[in-house]
Amino acid sequence: MRPAPIPADLPRWPHAAFPADLAPATARLRAHLLSRVDPDGAVRDPCHSRVLESALLLALLDRTNVEPAARAQLAGYLAGHRDSPKPLDRVLARAALDGRPATADLLDVEQFLGQAPDFTGARKRALLHAVLVLLGGAPGSELPGAEAFSLRGLHTWARVQVTAVKAVLAHAHRQPQLIDAPDLELLRSTQRPGTAWEGNLLIHLSVLHALAPLPGHRHLIVDGIRTALEHQRPDGGMPFICDEDTWLTATAGVALHAAGAGAPVLDAIAHRLLHLQQSGGGWSYTEHAQLADVDCTSAAVEVLHLTGPDAHRTPISRAIGALHALRGPDGGFPTYLAGAPSEACMTAAAANALNTQGHHQHAAVQAALQHLASQQHPDGSFPPDWSSSRLHTVFRAALAAVRHPDHATPGSPAQQITERATQLVLNSQNPDGGWGQQDGEASDALTTAYALITLSSRSAVPGPAARGAAYLLTRQRPDGSIAGIPDSIGPRPFGFSVPALADTFTLLALGHLTRRLAPAAPRTPLQQPSAMAARHQGEPVTLSPSATPRPCPPGRKPPCPVPRAPRPWI
Repeated sequence: MRPAPIPADLPRWPHAAFPADLAPATARLRAHLLSRVDPDGAVRDPCHSRVLESALLLALLDRTNVEPAARAQLAGYLAGHRDSPKPLDRVLARAALDGRPATADLLDVEQFLGQAPDFTGARKRALLHAVLVLLGGAPGSELPGAEAFSLRGLHTWARVQVTAVKAVLAHAHRQPQLIDAPDLELLRSTQRPGTAWEGNLLIHLSVLHALAPLPGHRHLIVDGIRTALEHQRPDGGMPFICDEDTWLTATAGVALHAAGAGAPVLDAIAHRLLHLQQSGGGWSYTEHAQLADVDCTSAAVEVLHLTGPDAHRTPISRAIGALHALRGPDGGFPTYLAGAPSEACMTAAAANALNTQGHHQHAAVQAALQHLASQQHPDGSFPPDWSSSRLHTVFRAALAAVRHPDHATPGSPAQQITERATQLVLNSQNPDGGWGQQDGEASDALTTAYALITLSSRSAVPGPAARGAAYLLTRQRPDGSIAGIPDSIGPRPFGFSVPALADTFTLLALGHLTRRLAPAAPRTPLQQPSAMAARHQGEPVTLSPSATPRPCPPGRKPPCPVPRAPRPWI
């Protein structure tokens, strides 16, 4: 995701083509993200409440008649989503509160499931079926086919989720004999008081529902409910996962480097990632999980490369080895498990990580680009990934391709990827200057950031990028943060929200854009930078623009803000 060198055939864009407040707005956003970096180098932002887990916990409380105060809070949260603009949330909230799911007139099931990759289709259909059954729906005439319950080739999270779904539907269809002793052992192994297994509340609650009909499990269920309630959010709802702070920390590290943050904060982030690297060489999305994935591992490699390729040579080498252990025979990469289907987004992520190693990984990168080109649709998009936005894989694939020496060679995989990606972005810009998650949808900050990165890496003309940057600045709040809509998906196609991602990817996009601009003209001695501009240039500034006035030092004009207590790197 780090900025690629600007190809010699691309002109630098003039500052005058972009909003005059681009630099101070970038500085405010950078300062805001810097303030989110804890002293240990982590960027933390708990996952927000989601209707799915909230509805499942409400149904579990109704089954067990425990924790009435928590139930009232959950019901209040769900009541606020009865008329949600999101069809799935409307269905689940009403079903949880009323016990009468009405999917036919509230949710287009086929359209919803079509947002997940094809190879997950049977499993996701069974999951949705099980959720609706748990919320009061009829079980249907027959169980899903064996494909929906096969554990072959599944990683640990999917194995537990599939087994829990099988148990729920087997009980609903009065076929408990379908659940054998190994199934029960697997489900029970995830339950430990005070710990949500792998930081995943959806799996935790699914397991509790699967075990609830079985005699002798009430104590386990009650303990599991109390464990879940440790993560109840202030709005009364429940999140999908506890957090994805490792992924967020790595991504923020790349963004802050792109935006010119100083070495102390970047070193702190790198140190945090080194502390979290697993024995196999990879990283998971959170410190609470053991299953490593290509996405987090690739982002961590980029951070370590940016902060010290020589100093971090050994951990980078271990991480590259972990990526190669997952690489498929088609040159692509899955998300979690060797032998699973390759995915375009993960392949692009891995290619960007492998690119840090120069010619040593040339063959692997070439194969990855060939796989990406084979997966790219004629309109420039790719199959669904872990984002609601079709431009998420697009920008990551474009960055991987533009680093390849053949990116301008007609007919090469790299050239196909960059040309199609750029045209898709240029053809789908909205009148307000932004881009929406899917064709025809309203603009949002994250998708616009993805588009701006794509244009900064390859587009010749500045106009579309300038309009995109102007749109992003309209989404900035007074504290420097960015207003966005949920973008992440997990499990696919269920969306969830981690708001700090809007700040992170917008800063990453503005960092890419800034590097594409022509060098600024030298200032005369009379042209002194403002505090915001100084911070943008990396000069130490500790004044908060939103602080309250105080008496001014000699030579300063009021109002003078109160200096906050900054982190060492602000």
